[in-house]
Amino acid sequence: MTDHQQLAADLFNHTWTLLDIEERTKEQDEEMVQAAHASRYHWGIAGTEKNNARGEWQIARVYATLHRPDSAIHHATLCLEACQKEEFDDWDLPFAYEGLARAYIGVDTERAKEYLQMARELGSKIDKNGDRDWLYTNLDEIEVLIHGT
Repeated sequence: MTDHQQLAADLFNHTWTLLDIEERTKEQDEEMVQAAHASRYHWGIAGTEKNNARGEWQIARVYATLHRPDSAIHHATLCLEACQKEEFDDWDLPFAYEGLARAYIGVDTERAKEYLQMARELGSKIDKNGDRDWLYTNLDEIEVLIHGT
């Protein structure tokens, strides 16, 4: 593994550690943004198109979590475009739609619902139960955010 790949993976995992903190400080929020972008940067040097797409998805997730929809939509769209252009794992495209659904929460509820439905439909074709379950857990979370139930 190259230094860039190691940094990319470590920063990706660090971003998830920060995402999992329920009550982050402003400094941790900013660190999370920087770590996600840095991970994507290093994947851009030493990773694959799949790594790049997943990095864009994570950046979108960070911005959606921070209620910065314009940035979330931008990066989720980059992820979707890469997934439509390339053939990745069977869960990448459903997660690209998940990212867009999450990004549109509070901005365009109908569009968020459309992407949520697309993710659910494609998710039913995911082969591994664990991958499919993780997608549906995320989609259920989005459903609650959209409908408040």
